[in-house]
Amino acid sequence: MVQQNELTYLTGFNNEHETEALEGALPVGQFNPQRCPYNLYCEQFSTTAFTAPRASNRRSWTYRLRPSIAMGDFTPMDKGHLLTAPLTDTPCPPNVMRWDPIAMPEQKTDFIDGLVTMAANGDARMQQGIGIHVYRANSPMEKRFFYSSDGEMLFVPQQGSLLAKTEFGHLSVSPGEILVIPRGVKFSVTPTDGPIRGYICENYGTPLQLPERGPVGANGYANDRDFQYPVAAFEDIDDDMQLINKFCGELYQATLDHSPLDVVAWTGNSAPYKYDLSRFNVINSVSFDHPDPSIFTVLTSPSETEGVANVDFVIFPPRWMVAENTFRPPWYHRNIMSEFMGLIEGTYDAKEAGFVPGGMSLHNSMTPHGPEAAVFEKASAAELEPQKYENTMAFMFESRYVIAPTRYAQNSSHRQHDYLDCWQGLKKYYDGTR
Repeated sequence: MVQQNELTYLTGFNNEHETEALEGALPVGQFNPQRCPYNLYCEQFSTTAFTAPRASNRRSWTYRLRPSIAMGDFTPMDKGHLLTAPLTDTPCPPNVMRWDPIAMPEQKTDFIDGLVTMAANGDARMQQGIGIHVYRANSPMEKRFFYSSDGEMLFVPQQGSLLAKTEFGHLSVSPGEILVIPRGVKFSVTPTDGPIRGYICENYGTPLQLPERGPVGANGYANDRDFQYPVAAFEDIDDDMQLINKFCGELYQATLDHSPLDVVAWTGNSAPYKYDLSRFNVINSVSFDHPDPSIFTVLTSPSETEGVANVDFVIFPPRWMVAENTFRPPWYHRNIMSEFMGLIEGTYDAKEAGFVPGGMSLHNSMTPHGPEAAVFEKASAAELEPQKYENTMAFMFESRYVIAPTRYAQNSSHRQHDYLDCWQGLKKYYDGTR
């Protein structure tokens, strides 16, 4: 039996939600009665320490057909191109790097088999840093389920829609939306309209949260109300299943005699969620100069240093550009943070050639970068009238830690070894008489 949820959603970031697939499945007035309604098992799911402050504490109570420990032993399995920080098998060069989209698989491939790690930093065992992956799939995860003990997973779809069936319910996600699955949540992925491809930031550190608004005030950026959580749904299926766990950088498999997606009801604030990037309220310059990209931060994972992120998820969405007497594209810069970019659709204003949807680039700490030569020439001579950037969506994973590309990424046929050429046309315009 499959109890589905009709893809309706609960709203509000990090709210204390409650939802039940069967009426009366949630206990009233306490979390763990001696006997739960419907003779369900009670199991708490925590993604922060028990003693974390109330404002940052994340946990949910689940009421399920069986506790999660009703499973077989884990045994190692092949992890393919899936890697985890720290990366020690190859040096990390300071070069700028860019890649074409990784090709879709030609053979039958599900989400797990299609994962490729492009870069990583930090140390998953120390719960700091990130892993950056590309996912590709053309078939559903048949009787297979996955979860990562190493970090929460931020999905950024680029091609094709997917249905994520999780312990907490179902979420349908398409390009232009994002999906976050907390560390430890079991799920399966099904393509719903053809092959799928996208990016994943596996966050080993503090769970993603909304950034502070500061002088912006009470509104703007991503608003709490626009984040959507699943309503409860459960599978009462007795059959041979495979559970795959990413743990300390390795993959392990265990057998089950039932579906692990058997949560009938849940209440709490740690659960998968989605967000439509078109709802992001862009704050931009209306006078002069290109502002810091931090104004486009959707979600952040703070580090132990205030104001310095383990990772920021930043977007460059459709927006008006009206700044006067200003070079409007991003300025040339070197900075302490490291930047991994991807393009969902359209064109990124600083790179009008070579950076295509599904592609990626890496500019590491203190490595210089900025607009290509042709963009500099065009922007320096442009008539500065109000201009709207439309049909575009780029994003950036920005981290305080150096982002090390994997051996696969460095040697891949998708790498553009001529990336540096886009700056070779930069001329010296110096005039000592002016």
